[in-house]
Amino acid sequence: MSHDISSLRKFVSPEIIFGAGSRKSVANFASNFGARHVFLVSDPGVLAAGWVEEIETLLREAGLACTVFTEISANPKVDEVMLGAELYRSQQCDVIVAIGGGSPMDCAKGIGIVSSHNGHILDFEGVDTIRVPPPPMILIPTTAGTSADVSQFAIISDPQRRFKFSIISKAVVPDVSLIDPEVTETMDTFLTACTGVDALVHAIEAYVSTGSGPLTDSHALEAIRLIGRYLEPLVASPSDPQLREHIMLASMQAGLAFSNAILGAVHAMSHSLGGYLDLPHGLCNALLLEHVIAYNFPSSEDRFKRVAEALGIDIRGLGPADIRRRLMERVILLKRAVGLEAKLAELGVSSSDIPYLSKFAMQDPCILTNPRKSSLRDVEVVYEEAL
Repeated sequence: MSHDISSLRKFVSPEIIFGAGSRKSVANFASNFGARHVFLVSDPGVLAAGWVEEIETLLREAGLACTVFTEISANPKVDEVMLGAELYRSQQCDVIVAIGGGSPMDCAKGIGIVSSHNGHILDFEGVDTIRVPPPPMILIPTTAGTSADVSQFAIISDPQRRFKFSIISKAVVPDVSLIDPEVTETMDTFLTACTGVDALVHAIEAYVSTGSGPLTDSHALEAIRLIGRYLEPLVASPSDPQLREHIMLASMQAGLAFSNAILGAVHAMSHSLGGYLDLPHGLCNALLLEHVIAYNFPSSEDRFKRVAEALGIDIRGLGPADIRRRLMERVILLKRAVGLEAKLAELGVSSSDIPYLSKFAMQDPCILTNPRKSSLRDVEVVYEEAL
């Protein structure tokens, strides 16, 4: 009896503690890893919101030394990772805790990689390049969207090339993820919308990815359903703890789905765009989403049907062309309702940028699992449509 190896799927996940107040167990987990000196990574926004001080206090009260590093921009840059790693080593830290959105969490992953290898972060671009395990890592997400806290991705910006590169390895899946909806209450509505749509894109791309399978499908569909139902109400009433919890759960499930199924053309193109113009990642995804759906639909009609149903569209009696149109309309309406309506041109992209953007999108590993094979020209056309 022969087995088809291509049907095998693996699933990696951190230890997850989900629920209001879960952040408060941070010192307990750090101590379990034998921590003596914790390296606490965050950014200026999260510091201003008061969360860094709370986590530092919890660690110090448990008798742990703590070094705080918050010199991280909205898209973490190569030199910020290297600066953090140097500080980590000079202070002889032994466990990393990060609290923040995707940027501090990705930067923390980069710091872990560099400090265990003594190399340069640029040496680890690509898939499975990590030879030595990074130090123990505990991540506390403050946004409901990027899912860096559960994923085997780290995305770093290289300003030299004006390009975001991916590091994909199960070595960057954190050891523990403390997913606490209370921490997202300090997000403004724009960030809530951006990260919520980012999670939606994660879930849709994971579901139609060529790497999808039964282990990821249920997470992806449930995330789509939750975001379709609860993101608009959350943006309208951002202090509702129940809505925060629903979207935080959706973000986590979307993260588990895409970390294992990988993504597609939206993310390949979005990484290129975000690296080039230093734009918020969720916003880049939002601007490209319906254009990539239109491009991919013919290659994955059955899967997009299920995506449409998960978003609450009644598809009974509809042919593929109608389902595609209704799905695109639903996505556009959702984006409009949460205030993400811009076009690429309004953000400073011109048609002369498209060849450059497309070249880097084609080099992104996410393009490999897109359901429809993409040529350079295909990618250029999708960018043109999004202008």
